[in-house]
Amino acid sequence: MINKIDHIAIAVQNLESALETFQNVLGCAPGAVTIEEVASENVRVAFITVGESKIELLEPMSDQSPIAKFLAKNGDGMHHIAFQTDDIEQETERLSSLNLHPLGEPKEGAGGKKIVFLHPKQTNKVLLEFAQKHH
Repeated sequence: MINKIDHIAIAVQNLESALETFQNVLGCAPGAVTIEEVASENVRVAFITVGESKIELLEPMSDQSPIAKFLAKNGDGMHHIAFQTDDIEQETERLSSLNLHPLGEPKEGAGGKKIVFLHPKQTNKVLLEFAQKHH
């Protein structure tokens, strides 16, 4: 079951510059931000808390990062929407039963969450992520 929008992700060339912009736009304090590296995805991420959801800024750590490829093709901009679920395996099975096939098996993502994606070809050109909090 989907509980809420977990985050909206934005691909950026420069994390510090984008972070300053979004902190100003959202009027949030530096304490509302967490930054980490996700080696499996080859990205640096910053999460900005906005109510019960977050804005995730994604910066590639190398030219081999999927985000670097996205930026080369599209430039800075919205990358994906993530939905929070309590049971990612059950959600993956539900999606598969509807002929919506996740990209691979659930794996660890930012913040220790288990994540899985649906390709935008299946979802009206929007990359969707499903995320389960670490228990």
